[in-house]
Amino acid sequence: MKSNQPRKDKLAVPATIDRESLLIDARRELKMPARRAFGKQLISLGGLAMLTGCGLSDNKSVETFLRRVSRLNDSVQGWLFDPNQLAPTYTRAEMTRPFPFNAFYGIDDAPEVDGASFRLKVNGLVAEKRAWTLPELYALPHAEQITRHICVEGWSAIGRWGGVTFSEFLKRVGADTTAKYVGFKCADDYYESIDMPTALHPQTLLAFTYDGATLPAKYGFPMKLRMPTKLGYKNPKHVMEIFVTNTFPGGYWVDQGYNWFGGS
Repeated sequence: MKSNQPRKDKLAVPATIDRESLLIDARRELKMPARRAFGKQLISLGGLAMLTGCGLSDNKSVETFLRRVSRLNDSVQGWLFDPNQLAPTYTRAEMTRPFPFNAFYGIDDAPEVDGASFRLKVNGLVAEKRAWTLPELYALPHAEQITRHICVEGWSAIGRWGGVTFSEFLKRVGADTTAKYVGFKCADDYYESIDMPTALHPQTLLAFTYDGATLPAKYGFPMKLRMPTKLGYKNPKHVMEIFVTNTFPGGYWVDQGYNWFGGS
């Protein structure tokens, strides 16, 4: 932000831009709980424009403005994230039945992965680059959680997930835990990435089961990453490859404008 520019120049919004729509978009970007405390004094169009250093002169600058707000939110959420604070857990009686299906396609289009021939690829900044079979993965120390899945679309559901804590898996493959990112490639062309502190969070789970049974295709067989500290779209299903990297990998919805951090 250039402090020598007059305030009115930074806040000018031409008639060709829908000011109300822009404010709606900005409020949507700041509506998550972790952002409210930081953003409640900045939710005016002027405050956000000055904070991101954008002059809102045309549609291209509006897009730049919203991208910068999104990156600001990612930075703030990363700063606020407590790697030791646990998300709430629930009882079996509180589980949502049936647990809803959610994807960018219909339930009949969920990929069917052959478990017998499946191999999980592990690449990047790890000491042990090799493929894992399902029996090898199932033999890892087992953990369970009953936690709430929170969807960016406004609904939530409580489910019971079982698998290996992801920090344990990263330890087994000799992952460089000083690296910035862990990325995931999936059988349905979905892809996602998370920050290393979230990867090491005690509730981040590489899930192989749902409610005590093998994870069904509709919930992500052969495995999904379950993170109660993240919004639903950050929890990739049908995971086929995991890699550790310092190069930002993006994500399916992130590359279409969603926040990358995606904290719940």
